[in-house]
Amino acid sequence: MSDLKPINIDGTVYEVPGAMTVLQACDMIGIEIPRFCYHERLSIAGNCRMCLVEVVGGPPKPSASCALQVKDLRPGKNGEPPEVKTASPMVKKARQGVMEFLLINHPLDCPICDQGGECDLQDQALAYGLDFSRYREPKRATEDLELGPLVETHMTRCISCTRCVRFTTEVAGITQMGQTGRGEDSEITSYLNETLASNLQGNIIDLCPVGALVSKPYAYKARPWELVKTDSVDVMDALGSAIRVDVKGREVMRILPRNHDGINEEWISDKTRFVWDGLRRQRLDTPYVRENGKLRKASWGEAMGIAAQAMRGRRVAGLVGDLVPVEAAFALKDLMARVGGTVECRVDGARLPAGERGGYVGNAKIEDLAFAKRIVLIGSNPRLEAPVLNARIRGAWLKGADVSVIGEAADLTYDFEHVGVDRAALERFARGAEATEGAIVILGQGALREADGEAVLAQALAIVSAMGAKLLVLHTAAGRVGAMDVGCTTEGGLSAAVEGAQVIWNLGADEVEIAAGPFVIYQGSHGDRGAHRADLILPAAAYTEENGLFVNTEGRPQLALRAGFAPGEAKENWAILRAVSGALGNPQPWDSLAQLRQVLIGAHPHLGGIDSVPENALPQIAPQTLGNASFRNAIRDFYLTNPIARASRVMGELSAMERARSERRIAAE
Repeated sequence: MSDLKPINIDGTVYEVPGAMTVLQACDMIGIEIPRFCYHERLSIAGNCRMCLVEVVGGPPKPSASCALQVKDLRPGKNGEPPEVKTASPMVKKARQGVMEFLLINHPLDCPICDQGGECDLQDQALAYGLDFSRYREPKRATEDLELGPLVETHMTRCISCTRCVRFTTEVAGITQMGQTGRGEDSEITSYLNETLASNLQGNIIDLCPVGALVSKPYAYKARPWELVKTDSVDVMDALGSAIRVDVKGREVMRILPRNHDGINEEWISDKTRFVWDGLRRQRLDTPYVRENGKLRKASWGEAMGIAAQAMRGRRVAGLVGDLVPVEAAFALKDLMARVGGTVECRVDGARLPAGERGGYVGNAKIEDLAFAKRIVLIGSNPRLEAPVLNARIRGAWLKGADVSVIGEAADLTYDFEHVGVDRAALERFARGAEATEGAIVILGQGALREADGEAVLAQALAIVSAMGAKLLVLHTAAGRVGAMDVGCTTEGGLSAAVEGAQVIWNLGADEVEIAAGPFVIYQGSHGDRGAHRADLILPAAAYTEENGLFVNTEGRPQLALRAGFAPGEAKENWAILRAVSGALGNPQPWDSLAQLRQVLIGAHPHLGGIDSVPENALPQIAPQTLGNASFRNAIRDFYLTNPIARASRVMGELSAMERARSERRIAAE
């Protein structure tokens, strides 16, 4: 590569890209440089001075490696590669001095600080600091901020790294945090003491290198060394963000992001992070049977017998909910086939084409947004439907991408061209569409739920063809793509699937209103809408309590691993369906999840490609007549979209705050 530059680091010559900073070059070759303010996904601040290195032949003082590019270093007198020392006596003394200054005003409250045990300041003070303090004067104290119900502040601990300010401004797209004052009077504060109006704000907890910003719901619940940590996948939206579930005993204590450059980078939404208290409340932990309008507890044997008796010789329909893993959807489809029933996963009425994977997934990857030059949103508000995806769109906009919106206007945290709100605007945009380099069309579920959803999809495909763009179908349900991959669809959609049904097997479909008449068997984890309508309730595991396969909105299969166990007598979803097939006298041909997955991947081989995105061809759909309706976004209340979120007190509080905030905006306007 022509842009590689030689650099001598600690006596060894390496070739690294010239645009890299010295800190990045050291990271790449495995030399640790301490830092507080630097973060690879944020702009460079250069204000903590912890990453100092010595540049030989340069100024007679240490330099901040985070702000020093390799190409700016001067070669030696005889043309030798520029030399940098990361562990010289000058560097060691400078870092000790910086650490001493950082600790001057830092309180000695490590024993009660929630950051204790995973604190960058603790670790770096041990590795690079002095073993004594010369400071005898009183420490400075500052007032704590009220940022809302998610982030607890202890601003006396703040070292002014400004990571939180840069994240909220650059990634989350809000301007409520900033730094005021100079010298000893400088402090991080919020504008007019406002709480943060972002559904990504919890990420500043991870970014804070000290204990100034900690999780308010998690405060004083556990220490990091007490927690069992399990890598998993988020199901609060269809993005499939990589997460880590931390469990103490049998209870989930917190959920943190994992780095995944192809999906969520290292951010997660607030719903993903703080929904864990909903995993404890309103749980179904034993089977129930409705008699004379009231539910009574039943044994599993009795419940299996009632379910089998209800289905024999009657027309049965199966509904697949939003949080259902692929294995359970596949098992339900198999069960419905054994009783001659139908099955449907498009419970929101979306006109997604069955069997045409490119039509319900598209052919774009999430990471393609990083290089997009033109983004077209149709019937979607990604800030509510997939906040982390919205942050990636904002990142593309900051790099110069143009964004057009066809549908409801909303505050998306970036500027956009608002084409219009109805089908006429879509047709007008399609007529003027021209070939555009680096274009991506994002089609939301709100555009597909009306009666003319297939016509809207055809028009979107025409725009993709005219622009030479890629298509990304943005789903709102984590289990939808996987269920469609295994064929949980009925020609004619939801209405055709349930028409004339005498028994409905409701597999976690809590967003569906089921009319009176059919006998309803509800299989799910929470006492939500589905359980209220049920005649028989079968308690199932939540997504943190069973191993499961989920396919995200771009068509990437991912594994969610079990972090804990379901409460009471609740069982894994696939196991319940297997037991019912046995009670019917027609058992399914698997006795373990491994056997089920063998059959599943044998029937659908692409689901075996964990964490890879298969290539999809876009379907050819003939143009159809569009209706006259305006586009309506799929999600109205971001915080209450599924049973786990509706059971969460934190999500309820956030929902109420958001409603109050929107009402104030309307009043002010």
